[in-house]
Amino acid sequence: MSVIEGSVDVDVPVRAAYNQWTQFESFPQFMDGVERVDKPQATLSHWVTCFGGVSREFDAKVVEQRPDEQVSWRSLDEPHHTGSVLFEPLHDTACRVTYRVEFTPQGLVERAGDALGVVRRQVHASLRAFKEYIEGQGKETGEWRGVISDGHVQPNDRQDPRPVPHWPTG
Repeated sequence: MSVIEGSVDVDVPVRAAYNQWTQFESFPQFMDGVERVDKPQATLSHWVTCFGGVSREFDAKVVEQRPDEQVSWRSLDEPHHTGSVLFEPLHDTACRVTYRVEFTPQGLVERAGDALGVVRRQVHASLRAFKEYIEGQGKETGEWRGVISDGHVQPNDRQDPRPVPHWPTG
């Protein structure tokens, strides 16, 4: 198992950075190798990626989510990985985004890329690109303020009263 950790300081309020992070469908705009992300349920996302000529599709589940604080996930199939992104206010107009990703490289090419630091550099570059994206936008393109604990959406009296979308996955 490999672990990648790091952080980036972002010149937007913590709420804006967090809200943008919940918009998984926007990830292809700043994350190299991510071709498409669909979010059929509040806790479930479907990813289509292509890294180093290797295309993959996988589902991931958000297992913990607290507005303006944390988003944590785990993949439901290969490639196996887990991760967390933490959001920390630095002051009213800036925050720190800290991430930790744990993954198991699949196959010779991925193990070699991991050993050579290719995966680590790509994750770090994606976080810098997120910084540029949200700072360039000046505000988030959407939000989802729900609370998820142990992989289940929790009632939250402070959240938007609109219903949580729930679509069948098939």
